[in-house]
Amino acid sequence: MTFEDFKTEILKDYRTAVISRECSLLGRREVLTGKAKFGIFGGGKELPQLAMAKAFKDGDFRAGYYRDQTFMMAIEEFTIEMFFAGLYAHTDIEKDPMSAGRQMGGHFTTHSLDQNGHWKNLTKQKNSSSDISPTAAQMPRLVGLAEASKIYRNLKDIDATKFSKNGNEVAWGTIGNASTSEGLFFEAINAAGVLQIPMVISVWDDGYGISVPSKYQTTKESISEVLKGFQRDEDHKGFEILTVKGWDYPALIETYQYAGRIAREEHVPVLIHVEELTQPQGHSTSGSHERYKSPDRLEWEKEFDCIAKMRQWMISNNISTEESLAELERSLKRRVRDGKKAAWEAYQEPILAEREELLQILDKLIEKSDNSPFIQKLHKDLAIIKEPIRKDVISTARKALRYVIGETFAAKEELQNWINNFFKEIQPKYSSLLYSSSDKNVFHVKEVPPVYEPDAGEVDGRIILRENFDAIFATHPEALIFGEDTGNIGDVNQGLEGLQEKYGELRIGDTGIREATIIGQGIGLALRGLRPIAEIQYLDYILYAVQTLSDDLATLHYRTFGKQKAPLIIRTRGHRLEGIWHSGSQMGALIHLLRGINILVPRNMTKAAGFYNTLMESDEPALVVECLNGYRLKEKLPKNIGKFKTPIGLVETIKEGSMITLVSYGATLRLVEQAAKELLEVGIDAEVIDVQSLVPLDVNQDLVKSVAKTNRLMVIDEDVPGGATAYIMDEIINKQGGFQYLDSPPKTLTGKEHRPAYGSDGDYFSKPSTEDIFESVYNLMHEVNPEEFPKLR
Repeated sequence: MTFEDFKTEILKDYRTAVISRECSLLGRREVLTGKAKFGIFGGGKELPQLAMAKAFKDGDFRAGYYRDQTFMMAIEEFTIEMFFAGLYAHTDIEKDPMSAGRQMGGHFTTHSLDQNGHWKNLTKQKNSSSDISPTAAQMPRLVGLAEASKIYRNLKDIDATKFSKNGNEVAWGTIGNASTSEGLFFEAINAAGVLQIPMVISVWDDGYGISVPSKYQTTKESISEVLKGFQRDEDHKGFEILTVKGWDYPALIETYQYAGRIAREEHVPVLIHVEELTQPQGHSTSGSHERYKSPDRLEWEKEFDCIAKMRQWMISNNISTEESLAELERSLKRRVRDGKKAAWEAYQEPILAEREELLQILDKLIEKSDNSPFIQKLHKDLAIIKEPIRKDVISTARKALRYVIGETFAAKEELQNWINNFFKEIQPKYSSLLYSSSDKNVFHVKEVPPVYEPDAGEVDGRIILRENFDAIFATHPEALIFGEDTGNIGDVNQGLEGLQEKYGELRIGDTGIREATIIGQGIGLALRGLRPIAEIQYLDYILYAVQTLSDDLATLHYRTFGKQKAPLIIRTRGHRLEGIWHSGSQMGALIHLLRGINILVPRNMTKAAGFYNTLMESDEPALVVECLNGYRLKEKLPKNIGKFKTPIGLVETIKEGSMITLVSYGATLRLVEQAAKELLEVGIDAEVIDVQSLVPLDVNQDLVKSVAKTNRLMVIDEDVPGGATAYIMDEIINKQGGFQYLDSPPKTLTGKEHRPAYGSDGDYFSKPSTEDIFESVYNLMHEVNPEEFPKLR
C-alpha cells in the first residue's frame, strides 16, 4: 500500500466515524422532538468498530450490541437513510432492512434468506445475526455461530457451499463492559474456552453501565483482570486476552488484525478489552450523563473522545490538515441532514397518501350524513396534523364510522370497505412472519403414518427413538445433537445409546451444565445452515434458558421480517416426574413465552420420532417434550423408521364417543384413556382427543367438531390452573365458537396451584389421577341426569 492509498483508507474511516457520530447527534434530536420514540446510539465507540470491520471478512458473523452502528456502516451494510428509517420505525423492509420497523434503532441484521425464505450464499457476504435488547443475550448465540466453523472444518460430509469455506469464518461479538456482569456472559465465555472456537468478543468499556460506574459493576473494575484465569498458556488451552485503548487508532488496527488471524487460523477464542472509551450522549435519550458524571470526567471525555484523538493523530502525522478536516466535517454534516430529511419524507409519503384517501371519503360523508358537524371536526383535526402517523388516520376513520351507524348511503359503505382494506394491508406490516411462510414450513410436510409388519414386536419406547435418531444422523450429515449426558452415555434414558461411537463426538456431543448456552449453541449453529438438536435434560431445566428461547429464538423470524431463520430443535422430557423441581409441567408459561416456536407434546415415542422426522424436513424451530415415563413402556416398532412423519398442528381422536369430549396431551393422556374405559362401565361414552401439538393448536378446527357431536367438554392436563387447559379451552370455546354447541358448562381439570410434592403420594395428590378424571366426568353427567347417574360422593 502506498502512502497515498494509506491516507485514502484512513480518511475513509474518518468519514465513516464522523457520519456515525453525526447520526447519533441528530438521532437524539429526532427523539426529543417526538419524531422517534427512543434512541440508543454508538457515539464514543467509533474507532474500535472501524478496526473490527477491517478484520471482518465475507462469511464472518457478528452477534452484537446496540451501539455497533459504526461497524455496520464500515462493512457497508448500513446507511444514513437506514439509520433514520429505523428510528422512525418505517415498516418497509427496503427502507429499514434491519427489522422493517419492528425493533428500535441500534439493532442490526443482515439478510440470510432470499425472497422465498431460502438460504443465500452466506460465504459471499458479511453477516450480522439479528440483535436483541436484553443485555448479554447475544452471547449464547455467539457461541453457536463460532462453533459452526469448527463443525464445518472438521466434518467433511456436509454440503457447506453456502455456509462455510473450510471453517475459516470468525464469529465476532460485542458487549458493553457493564453487561459482562450478566451470567449469560460468563456462561458463554466458559463454553467458548472449553470448545476452542473462533470467537472474538469485544468489550466496549466506557467506565459506566447506564449511570453506575465500573467499581459497582466489576471486580477489580476490569473484566480483563477478572478473566486472567482464562488466558491460555503452554500447558492449557483457553482464551487470548488483549487490552487496547479505544482512542488509539493504530493500536486498535493492529490488535484486531492479530485477534482475527489467530481466531481464524488456530480456532482460538479471543477477548479484546477496549478501555478508555466514552459515551458522549449518555446511555440513551431517557437521560443526560451530566447527571451522574463529575466535571472532571466530562472534561476527560472531551479530551479522549476517540474521534477527536484520531483527528489529532491524522494532523500530527501529515495525513490531513485542520482546514481540510473542517471542510470535510461540514460536508458530512450536510450529508447526514440530507439523509435524515430523505428518510423522513420516505416514511411520511405512504401515510400522507392514506390520510388523503380518508379525507376524501370523509368529505362524502359530510355531504350525506345527519351528523356532518361531528364528522367535519374529525376531518379538520386530522387534516391539521403536520406529521401524522397511521394511528391518527385509522383512529379517525373508525370514529367517523360511529356517526353513520344508523344511516345508509354509498359513502358509508366506501368507508367500511376502506377500513377493512386498511387493516388487511397494514396489519401484516406489524404482525406477519412470526412463523415461516416458505415452502419448507411445518404445514408443507405431509403426514407419513408409521407402517408395521404383521408380526411387529413390541420394544421399549426408547428403542424407537434410538433407531429413529440413527436414521436421522445417517440421512442428514448436517444434523447434530448435544446436551448434558447426551454423548457418551447416550442420554439419561438411552435414546441415543451407541450413537456417539458411531457418529463421533462432534455430532453426538456432551456439554457442561449450562442450559442457556446449550440453546445459544443451537441458535448459532442453525443460523449457519446446520440442523442442531439441543437437548435440555429435563423440562424443568429449560427455565434456565427461557430468556434465550423467548427473546432470541422465538422472535428471530418475526423481528427480521423473515430474513433470518434458525430451525433449531429443542429436545427435552417432562410430565409426571415427582417433586417441586422435577415435575415437568410448566406448559402454560411456555406456550405464552415461546410464541414463534412450535411446541409439541407427543404422547409416546413413536409420535415423538415422527415429530423429529417432520421437523428435519421443515425450516422452523420447535420444542419437543417427550413423556418422561414412556421410555420403558412398550410400543410396536415401525418398519419405516426415519421416514414416518407426525403432522404438526393436527389433533388425533384416540377414542370415539358420544356423551362428552375429553381433550388432553402428553403423559396425562394415558390417564384419560384409562378413565374413559372405566367410564364406559357406568354408561358414559367419552370421546378422547390428543391435541399432539400445543403451538400450533388444531389448525383444522377438529376439536369443535367433536364438541358439536357430544355437546360437552372437559380439558385435562397436569399444569397449574389457568395454564395450558385455559389456552386450549379458549381455542375451542372462543376461537372455534364451541360455546354454541354446549349443553353443559365446559370444565377444566388440572394439577394443583402449587408445584407437585415429592413421592408417589405427592404426585397423586398434586396432579390429576385416573380417579379424579373419572369422578369429574361422572359428576358432570350427574348434573345432566341425576337419575341415571346418582351422586357419587
